Amino acid sequence: MRITYFGTTMLLFDDGQDQLLFDCHITRPSMLRYLLGKLQTDAALADELIERFRLNRLRAIFISHTHYDHVMDAPYFARRTGAAIVGSVSALNVGRGGMLPEDQLRLFGQPDRIGGFEVVALPSLHSKATPFNNDLGQTIDAPLIQPARKRDYREGGSYDFLVRHGNRSYLIRPSFNFILGQLDGIRADVLFLGVSGLSKAPSDVRSRFWEETVDKVGPRLVIPIHWDNFFSPLTRPIRGMPRFIEDSGESFRLLAEHCHRRGADCLVQPPLTSIDL
Repeated sequence: MRITYFGTTMLLFDDGQDQLLFDCHITRPSMLRYLLGKLQTDAALADELIERFRLNRLRAIFISHTHYDHVMDAPYFARRTGAAIVGSVSALNVGRGGMLPEDQLRLFGQPDRIGGFEVVALPSLHSKATPFNNDLGQTIDAPLIQPARKRDYREGGSYDFLVRHGNRSYLIRPSFNFILGQLDGIRADVLFLGVSGLSKAPSDVRSRFWEETVDKVGPRLVIPIHWDNFFSPLTRPIRGMPRFIEDSGESFRLLAEHCHRRGADCLVQPPLTSIDL
Protein backbone atom coordinates (compact mmCIF):
# COMPACT_ATOMS: atom_id res chain seq x y z
CA MET A 1 0.00 0.00 0.00
CA ARG A 2 1.41 3.39 -0.98
CA ILE A 3 0.21 6.19 1.31
CA THR A 4 0.78 9.84 0.47
CA TYR A 5 0.36 12.58 3.05
CA PHE A 6 -0.66 16.01 1.77
CA GLY A 7 -0.65 17.74 5.16
CA THR A 8 -3.36 18.45 7.74
CA THR A 9 -5.34 15.16 7.62
CA MET A 10 -5.35 14.49 3.87
CA LEU A 11 -4.16 10.97 3.03
CA LEU A 12 -4.09 9.11 -0.29
CA PHE A 13 -4.26 5.30 -0.19
CA ASP A 14 -3.15 3.56 -3.40
CA ASP A 15 -3.04 -0.23 -3.79
CA GLY A 16 -1.93 -0.07 -7.43
CA GLN A 17 -5.47 -0.52 -8.72
CA ASP A 18 -7.66 1.92 -6.84
CA GLN A 19 -7.05 5.15 -4.94
CA LEU A 20 -8.96 6.58 -1.98
CA LEU A 21 -8.58 9.99 -0.39
CA PHE A 22 -9.33 10.74 3.23
CA ASP A 23 -10.11 14.45 3.63
CA CYS A 24 -9.10 16.96 0.98
CA HIS A 25 -7.30 20.19 1.80
CA ILE A 26 -4.44 21.64 -0.22
CA THR A 27 -5.51 25.30 -0.31
CA ARG A 28 -3.96 26.81 2.78
CA PRO A 29 -5.02 30.46 3.17
CA SER A 30 -3.09 32.80 5.44
CA MET A 31 -4.35 33.32 8.96
CA LEU A 32 -5.58 36.80 8.00
CA ARG A 33 -7.63 35.45 5.10
CA TYR A 34 -8.84 32.62 7.32
CA LEU A 35 -10.16 35.11 9.85
CA LEU A 36 -11.40 37.94 7.63
CA GLY A 37 -11.64 36.85 4.02
CA LYS A 38 -13.40 34.37 1.78
CA LEU A 39 -11.88 31.02 0.85
CA GLN A 40 -11.68 29.39 -2.56
CA THR A 41 -9.86 26.35 -3.90
CA ASP A 42 -6.47 26.99 -5.46
CA ALA A 43 -7.28 25.29 -8.76
CA ALA A 44 -3.79 25.65 -10.19
CA LEU A 45 -2.19 23.93 -7.20
CA ALA A 46 -4.89 21.25 -7.21
CA ASP A 47 -4.24 20.53 -10.89
CA GLU A 48 -0.50 20.34 -10.24
CA LEU A 49 -0.90 17.84 -7.38
CA ILE A 50 -3.44 15.74 -9.27
CA GLU A 51 -0.92 15.37 -12.10
CA ARG A 52 2.15 15.01 -9.87
CA PHE A 53 0.66 12.20 -7.80
CA ARG A 54 -1.22 10.65 -10.74
CA LEU A 55 -4.69 10.70 -9.25
CA ASN A 56 -6.14 8.94 -12.27
CA ARG A 57 -7.67 6.02 -10.37
CA LEU A 58 -9.33 7.97 -7.56
CA ARG A 59 -12.64 6.31 -6.61
CA ALA A 60 -13.78 8.16 -3.51
CA ILE A 61 -13.00 11.00 -1.11
CA PHE A 62 -14.02 10.22 2.49
CA ILE A 63 -14.63 13.31 4.64
CA SER A 64 -14.02 13.13 8.40
CA HIS A 65 -15.84 16.40 9.12
CA THR A 66 -16.67 19.61 7.31
CA HIS A 67 -14.38 22.28 8.69
CA TYR A 68 -12.66 23.96 5.76
CA ASP A 69 -9.27 22.34 6.47
CA HIS A 70 -10.79 18.89 5.88
CA VAL A 71 -13.30 19.34 3.06
CA MET A 72 -12.69 22.61 1.22
CA ASP A 73 -10.99 21.18 -1.87
CA ALA A 74 -12.99 17.95 -2.15
CA PRO A 75 -15.49 19.23 -4.76
CA TYR A 76 -12.72 20.35 -7.11
CA PHE A 77 -10.82 17.07 -6.79
CA ALA A 78 -14.06 15.14 -7.33
CA ARG A 79 -14.92 17.14 -10.45
CA ARG A 80 -11.44 16.63 -11.91
CA THR A 81 -11.21 12.91 -11.19
CA GLY A 82 -14.80 11.66 -11.16
CA ALA A 83 -14.41 10.40 -7.58
CA ALA A 84 -17.39 10.27 -5.25
CA ILE A 85 -17.55 12.32 -2.07
CA VAL A 86 -18.51 10.04 0.81
CA GLY A 87 -19.53 11.62 4.09
CA SER A 88 -22.22 13.18 6.24
CA VAL A 89 -25.15 15.27 5.04
CA SER A 90 -22.94 18.33 5.62
CA ALA A 91 -20.17 16.89 3.42
CA LEU A 92 -22.68 16.20 0.66
CA ASN A 93 -23.88 19.79 0.82
CA VAL A 94 -20.30 20.95 0.29
CA GLY A 95 -20.25 18.72 -2.77
CA ARG A 96 -23.54 20.13 -4.00
CA GLY A 97 -22.15 23.65 -3.65
CA GLY A 98 -19.30 22.49 -5.90
CA MET A 99 -21.84 21.52 -8.59
CA LEU A 100 -21.33 17.77 -8.26
CA PRO A 101 -24.13 15.54 -9.54
CA GLU A 102 -26.01 13.44 -7.02
CA ASP A 103 -24.47 10.23 -8.34
CA GLN A 104 -21.09 11.47 -7.06
CA LEU A 105 -22.41 12.00 -3.52
CA ARG A 106 -22.83 9.17 -1.02
CA LEU A 107 -23.79 9.10 2.62
CA PHE A 108 -21.61 6.95 4.81
CA GLY A 109 -22.39 3.24 4.55
CA GLN A 110 -21.32 0.50 6.93
CA PRO A 111 -18.99 -0.53 5.46
CA ASP A 112 -18.06 0.92 2.06
CA ARG A 113 -16.37 -1.59 -0.24
CA ILE A 114 -14.34 -0.21 -3.11
CA GLY A 115 -12.09 -2.61 -5.00
CA GLY A 116 -9.89 -4.31 -2.43
CA PHE A 117 -10.72 -1.71 0.23
CA GLU A 118 -13.25 -1.87 3.03
CA VAL A 119 -13.83 1.44 4.85
CA VAL A 120 -15.85 1.76 8.04
CA ALA A 121 -16.78 5.26 9.24
CA LEU A 122 -16.76 5.37 13.05
CA PRO A 123 -18.62 8.20 14.84
CA SER A 124 -16.06 10.24 16.73
CA LEU A 125 -15.54 13.55 18.52
CA HIS A 126 -13.82 16.67 17.32
CA SER A 127 -11.16 18.15 19.56
CA LYS A 128 -12.48 20.59 22.14
CA ALA A 129 -13.94 23.88 20.95
CA THR A 130 -11.81 27.02 20.88
CA PRO A 131 -12.72 30.68 20.26
CA PHE A 132 -11.76 30.10 16.60
CA ASN A 133 -13.54 26.79 16.36
CA ASN A 134 -16.77 26.87 18.36
CA ASP A 135 -19.35 25.39 15.98
CA LEU A 136 -19.14 21.75 17.08
CA GLY A 137 -22.32 19.84 16.25
CA GLN A 138 -23.57 22.49 13.84
CA THR A 139 -24.40 21.29 10.33
CA ILE A 140 -24.23 22.62 6.78
CA ASP A 141 -27.87 22.51 5.70
CA ALA A 142 -27.70 23.92 2.15
CA PRO A 143 -25.23 23.74 -0.75
CA LEU A 144 -22.05 25.60 0.24
CA ILE A 145 -20.80 27.62 -2.72
CA GLN A 146 -17.28 29.07 -2.93
CA PRO A 147 -15.96 31.60 -2.24
CA ALA A 148 -17.14 31.09 1.32
CA ARG A 149 -16.12 32.23 4.76
CA LYS A 150 -14.49 30.01 7.33
CA ARG A 151 -17.62 30.14 9.49
CA ASP A 152 -19.66 28.60 6.65
CA TYR A 153 -17.71 25.35 7.01
CA ARG A 154 -19.44 24.06 10.14
CA GLU A 155 -18.15 20.90 11.78
CA GLY A 156 -21.12 18.74 10.75
CA GLY A 157 -20.23 15.73 12.92
CA SER A 158 -16.87 13.95 13.12
CA TYR A 159 -15.77 10.48 12.05
CA ASP A 160 -12.74 8.21 12.20
CA PHE A 161 -12.00 5.68 9.47
CA LEU A 162 -11.07 2.02 9.80
CA VAL A 163 -9.56 0.90 6.50
CA ARG A 164 -9.08 -2.80 5.79
CA HIS A 165 -7.19 -4.15 2.81
CA GLY A 166 -6.11 -7.77 2.53
CA ASN A 167 -4.71 -8.84 5.89
CA ARG A 168 -3.82 -5.29 6.97
CA SER A 169 -5.84 -2.62 8.70
CA TYR A 170 -5.34 1.11 9.17
CA LEU A 171 -7.12 3.49 11.54
CA ILE A 172 -7.35 7.21 10.79
CA ARG A 173 -8.26 9.38 13.78
CA PRO A 174 -8.10 13.03 12.63
CA SER A 175 -8.95 14.76 15.92
CA PHE A 176 -7.39 14.83 19.37
CA ASN A 177 -10.39 13.41 21.19
CA PHE A 178 -12.22 10.12 21.76
CA ILE A 179 -15.51 8.45 22.63
CA LEU A 180 -15.03 6.22 25.64
CA GLY A 181 -15.03 2.58 24.57
CA GLN A 182 -15.53 3.34 20.87
CA LEU A 183 -12.46 1.35 19.84
CA ASP A 184 -13.07 -1.65 22.08
CA GLY A 185 -12.24 -4.74 20.03
CA ILE A 186 -10.76 -2.78 17.11
CA ARG A 187 -7.19 -3.49 16.05
CA ALA A 188 -5.08 -1.78 13.40
CA ASP A 189 -1.57 -2.33 12.11
CA VAL A 190 -1.07 1.39 11.43
CA LEU A 191 -2.63 4.31 13.30
CA PHE A 192 -2.76 7.79 11.78
CA LEU A 193 -3.31 9.94 14.84
CA GLY A 194 -4.37 13.59 14.97
CA VAL A 195 -2.18 15.38 17.49
CA SER A 196 -3.40 18.97 17.23
CA GLY A 197 -3.99 19.90 20.88
CA LEU A 198 -1.79 17.18 22.38
CA SER A 199 1.06 19.39 23.58
CA LYS A 200 -1.19 21.76 25.54
CA ALA A 201 -3.49 19.14 27.03
CA PRO A 202 -3.31 18.31 30.77
CA SER A 203 -1.45 15.10 31.56
CA ASP A 204 -4.62 13.30 32.70
CA VAL A 205 -6.32 14.11 29.36
CA ARG A 206 -3.31 12.79 27.47
CA SER A 207 -3.32 9.61 29.54
CA ARG A 208 -6.98 8.93 28.75
CA PHE A 209 -6.33 9.71 25.08
CA TRP A 210 -3.49 7.18 24.96
CA GLU A 211 -5.66 4.56 26.66
CA GLU A 212 -8.49 5.02 24.16
CA THR A 213 -6.30 5.13 21.03
CA VAL A 214 -2.77 3.69 20.92
CA ASP A 215 -3.27 1.29 23.82
CA LYS A 216 -6.56 -0.18 22.58
CA VAL A 217 -5.74 -0.38 18.89
CA GLY A 218 -2.28 -1.87 19.43
CA PRO A 219 -0.65 -0.63 16.21
CA ARG A 220 2.84 -1.57 15.12
CA LEU A 221 3.29 1.91 13.65
CA VAL A 222 1.85 5.31 14.63
CA ILE A 223 2.03 8.28 12.25
CA PRO A 224 0.96 11.72 13.55
CA ILE A 225 -1.28 13.88 11.38
CA HIS A 226 -2.77 17.37 11.77
CA TRP A 227 0.49 18.80 13.08
CA ASP A 228 1.65 21.03 10.24
CA ASN A 229 0.94 24.75 9.82
CA PHE A 230 -2.04 24.87 7.46
CA PHE A 231 -1.83 28.68 7.35
CA SER A 232 1.38 28.30 5.32
CA PRO A 233 1.09 27.16 1.67
CA LEU A 234 2.36 23.80 0.52
CA THR A 235 4.68 25.62 -1.87
CA ARG A 236 6.77 26.84 1.09
CA PRO A 237 8.92 24.82 3.52
CA ILE A 238 6.72 22.84 5.89
CA ARG A 239 6.52 24.06 9.48
CA GLY A 240 4.70 23.04 12.61
CA MET A 241 1.73 24.98 13.90
CA PRO A 242 2.32 28.44 15.43
CA ARG A 243 3.46 27.97 19.03
CA PHE A 244 0.50 29.87 20.50
CA ILE A 245 -1.76 27.22 18.96
CA GLU A 246 0.33 24.07 19.27
CA ASP A 247 3.90 22.98 19.93
CA SER A 248 4.33 20.32 17.23
CA GLY A 249 7.81 19.32 18.42
CA GLU A 250 6.51 18.65 21.92
CA SER A 251 3.61 16.65 20.47
CA PHE A 252 6.08 14.49 18.55
CA ARG A 253 8.13 13.92 21.71
CA LEU A 254 5.10 12.92 23.78
CA LEU A 255 3.83 10.59 21.07
CA ALA A 256 7.22 8.98 20.50
CA GLU A 257 7.70 8.37 24.23
CA HIS A 258 4.32 6.69 24.55
CA CYS A 259 4.88 4.57 21.44
CA HIS A 260 8.23 3.45 22.86
CA ARG A 261 6.52 2.40 26.10
CA ARG A 262 3.99 0.38 24.08
CA GLY A 263 6.56 -1.21 21.77
CA ALA A 264 5.27 0.60 18.67
CA ASP A 265 7.23 2.52 16.07
CA CYS A 266 6.54 6.22 15.49
CA LEU A 267 7.14 7.90 12.14
CA VAL A 268 6.72 11.58 11.20
CA GLN A 269 5.75 11.73 7.53
CA PRO A 270 6.29 15.15 5.92
CA PRO A 271 3.56 16.54 3.65
CA LEU A 272 3.84 15.71 -0.06
CA THR A 273 5.73 12.48 0.59
CA SER A 274 4.76 8.86 -0.01
CA ILE A 275 5.57 5.73 1.94
CA ASP A 276 5.01 2.05 1.11
CA LEU A 277 3.52 0.00 3.91
